[in-house]
Amino acid sequence: MTSQATNPGPAATPQLELRGIVKQYPGTLANDDIDLTVMPGEVHALLGENGAGKSTLVKIIYGVVQADAGEIHWNGERLNISNPAQARHLGIGMVFQHFNLFDTLTVAENIALCVEDSRDLAKLAEQVSAVSERYGLPIDPRRHVHTLSVGERQRVEIIRCLLQNPKLLIMDEPTSVLTPQEVEVLFQTLRRLAGEGCSILYISHKLDEIKELCERATVLRGGKVTATCDPRRETPKSLAEMMIGSELPVCQNVDGGDRGEVCLEVDGLSLPADDPFGTELTEIHLNIRGGEIVGIAGVAGNGQKELLQALSGEMKATHANDIRIAGTPAGHLPPGHRRGEGLAFVPEERLGRGAVPEMSMSDNTLLTTYQKDMVRSGFIQFDRIDEYCKTVVDDFNVVCAGNHAEARSLSGGNLQKFIIGREILLGPKLLILAHPTWGVDVGAATLIRQAIIDLRNKGTAVLVVSEDLEELFEISDRIAVISNGRLSPARRTGDTDVEEVGRWMAGMFDTAGSGEGHHAA
Repeated sequence: MTSQATNPGPAATPQLELRGIVKQYPGTLANDDIDLTVMPGEVHALLGENGAGKSTLVKIIYGVVQADAGEIHWNGERLNISNPAQARHLGIGMVFQHFNLFDTLTVAENIALCVEDSRDLAKLAEQVSAVSERYGLPIDPRRHVHTLSVGERQRVEIIRCLLQNPKLLIMDEPTSVLTPQEVEVLFQTLRRLAGEGCSILYISHKLDEIKELCERATVLRGGKVTATCDPRRETPKSLAEMMIGSELPVCQNVDGGDRGEVCLEVDGLSLPADDPFGTELTEIHLNIRGGEIVGIAGVAGNGQKELLQALSGEMKATHANDIRIAGTPAGHLPPGHRRGEGLAFVPEERLGRGAVPEMSMSDNTLLTTYQKDMVRSGFIQFDRIDEYCKTVVDDFNVVCAGNHAEARSLSGGNLQKFIIGREILLGPKLLILAHPTWGVDVGAATLIRQAIIDLRNKGTAVLVVSEDLEELFEISDRIAVISNGRLSPARRTGDTDVEEVGRWMAGMFDTAGSGEGHHAA
């Protein structure tokens, strides 16, 4: 299944060449004798499952971590990249999968930390606005990062790199939380950069994107290079099988059929924005019964963050009856009490909200499972916690160095599997998930989606908020759209299509008849 990429010619000097790169962590050989060549102006894909060694390799290139063995050659010259500042000086920019942003600083202040001669913040803000407008990635440089959605934070990372005029741009899952329209604009930008001689090293689990954008691909599995190919000559299926080393798993969405009682009822929820750049929620109506999955789509920054905060208990509703969980008025209940009513929740930010980076896997397990007999008479039951943690790791194929590994030591996809597994195994009445397969490989995405479907078939009500329309159509029984703080009718998935949902994402829907769709079984 491996095909050789086009030879760029003997006269061409690689922009970047890695020879025999090795990186060992306790219990894990992350990179094992890796060779990689990226030519000037080439868009080169780096593929592999979660934990295959991709993020470690690009962190070595960017100077975040140091290799234990091997050589880095830049424009034909061997060198050691000791830190990110040196990498940026060479012309290497990187968009991280986990955002490197300070929540309490503005967009402009965050970007200033990585841009030389950035003492004039007003001038820098103008540059940010110009670049964001030029490349179709709108962002207000005055906004504080803590007010931004995940998709908007992704734009900040990309704009920060573009301002540095990079010679090599490394992108780790840059489109995981972007809409299809934003992805197309980004691709136009990347093609323009490549045409100007900028090399691009591109990591993504969205294989259709790889085929569309990339000229050559290197595949990692278990820390080793296992294949190189021209992705344009492959199929998504063949690329996926190169990554996982076996036949591609298929998600089985067999609807259990029976619908239970209403587990989540949102009745006229309206909330003012909690900051000047937030989105006001207006008359949100939504019902979800046990045994069904409802998906909510939308362009980032249209009220998803505010809706999730209102449902999870991070923001209180105006009236207690605005939100009811299993019939209990919950609008004024804090998050812990809502969990006591049967709610489980997967936030959009893995590190910091879904898991505490410095804490072990076992300790992170306790954060949301303490009500499941993990604490008795005030004493933590460590054996039960370790057993539960091990079950999550085993059932969801989480690659880690054991229960006592720190959460930040896991790859993004493995941490996502852990957080989702931790919540699903609670057997909740109501599960709310934000971007459930953000940054996970195709095999892990299938595992997660199947687990969500299986949970629905056991009678749980599930709400999925995602910008991945393909995912929502694959797993949802009904689908709605949030636009400018308003929620569209929830239409049966088989009765709508991507075109209609796309129009709704632009705000072209009428909420007047939405109630009947919400109450449909």
